[in-house]
Amino acid sequence: MNTATAQETAAAANAVQPYLSVNNVEVIYDHVILVLKGVSLQVPQGKIVALLGANGAGKSTTLKTISTLLRGERGDVTKGEVTFKGERVDQLTPNELVKRGLSQVMEGRHCFGHLTIEENLLTGAYTRSQSRAELRESLEKVYHYFPRLKTRRTSQAGYTSGGEQQMCAIGRSLMARPSMILLDEPSMGIAPQIVEEIFGIVKDLNAKENVSFLLAEQNTMVALRYADFGYILENGRVVMEGAASDLANNEDVKEFYLGMSGAGRKSFRDMKFYRRRKRWLA
Repeated sequence: MNTATAQETAAAANAVQPYLSVNNVEVIYDHVILVLKGVSLQVPQGKIVALLGANGAGKSTTLKTISTLLRGERGDVTKGEVTFKGERVDQLTPNELVKRGLSQVMEGRHCFGHLTIEENLLTGAYTRSQSRAELRESLEKVYHYFPRLKTRRTSQAGYTSGGEQQMCAIGRSLMARPSMILLDEPSMGIAPQIVEEIFGIVKDLNAKENVSFLLAEQNTMVALRYADFGYILENGRVVMEGAASDLANNEDVKEFYLGMSGAGRKSFRDMKFYRRRKRWLA
């Protein structure tokens, strides 16, 4: 095999191989509670993948399994594996994963309330060895995508709005220069117009910086509008998957999450019946 052929073969293999892969993962809390039941999903490089489901479906647990933060909550992966860039990573520590380019933005933002916005951002660069000039360059890049943060950079994070804190949490993650970000419930507790602004920035980061995203979200309509692909979790299992546009137009998804069907908006009584019926689990 000549050099050109070998390079083409390697390129084809990389194109097929998912950037992030979760393979048949089972998770148990406190050695008793089975939360994830054989979850499998993939995130291609440079794509936005939405992980959808109701509260308690297992979305946050899936993200914490990938980022290995699960152990801090007495959770154990009892089956399956997680690979990132072709290497198994579920046995690594969270800081080792950050150094490899995978970072998580936790649900609820978790900013350091007593620190300023800029001090919060700087904590995100602790895994990197860099000069002051490089650090300033990273800060300016974050401020470019989040101009709101630049105007509030000297304000204590605890006294900023929920939307600004969410932007700060994402910006802090960007300071580590990740190639993939796990984003947990970015719309939670935030005004609709700010949600659109944040998702627009996520789309820009994906398009311009080639950052891949796996985002867990209850706001199905917004998530599918910005994502390339989606998975739907129900009681710890993946029950549906497909291109975001296909899921957005799927009648089952419309009825279950939006209370709408081809006949228009359904009543609450109809929705209760539909939830019990769960056609996609049949």
